[in-house]
Amino acid sequence: MSTATQSSSPLTQRLKTWWMIVRISLEERLVYRGDFALGTLMRFLPIITQIFLWSAVFASMAQPGEETTFGGFRFHDMVAYYLITMVARAFSSMPGLSSGIARQIRDGEIKKFMIQPIDLLGFLLLGRVAHKVAYYSVATLPFVLVFFLCRSYFVDGWPDPTIIAAFAATLVMGFLIGFFLEAAIGLIGFWFLEVSSLLFIYMLFSFFLSGHMFPITLLPDEIEWFVQLLPLKYLAYFPAAVFLGKIPPDELGQELLIEAGWVVFLIIVCRVMYTRGVRRYSGFGG
Repeated sequence: MSTATQSSSPLTQRLKTWWMIVRISLEERLVYRGDFALGTLMRFLPIITQIFLWSAVFASMAQPGEETTFGGFRFHDMVAYYLITMVARAFSSMPGLSSGIARQIRDGEIKKFMIQPIDLLGFLLLGRVAHKVAYYSVATLPFVLVFFLCRSYFVDGWPDPTIIAAFAATLVMGFLIGFFLEAAIGLIGFWFLEVSSLLFIYMLFSFFLSGHMFPITLLPDEIEWFVQLLPLKYLAYFPAAVFLGKIPPDELGQELLIEAGWVVFLIIVCRVMYTRGVRRYSGFGG
């Protein structure tokens, strides 16, 4: 065997392992493709409530001869914002990740990752990638249907290709931020047996401060500046704001770099937590 073949063999084997993990995860999740499609369609039903709610809010604020804006959003922008945040949250949400990691630590299942040449975080990340690929391959039709029915709310039309590319980048980085944030909470299980309370607190703050419930620009100035510093805004608010052109062009590149910095920071945090957690972990039994 040549030297080149020997040097490339470990990388080839690793790529084959990654592909096998992704393929198996895809096969598992495509079993529930009908549930994915129906669940996606039902997830958009609250938009009807939002339309009536914000219609009443903007009607109460309307001034004759003036276009009403609230936190920099018009009525049509607000409805479009909620539609885009649902796309963003579908990328960044990681149901069951934190509790699953904590349960594996508590029940001793994590030992298999210590004795086999498979990294826990890498394995879980590939599984979530497969989940999102399977989800969107099935849920694309419901998304297209809902956006077609609500096309009149996108009064400014589609953004230019640069904004579309930036929007796609925010979705990918939002996925990574959501994954490593929840993974870090799950890894706390190395130090505490139960993380459900911490997870509840995180989900509560995430729902309000990520912009999923309302744009964070509606917050008082005394609070908004602090929320803008947190990584939570990249889970919902920031992708929608980029798509709708609410981020000034001269600030967009800087914001994307900050988001990338959060991704790197959270990866390092998870790696450090996992390494130190494994060192103190004691597993007994079969």
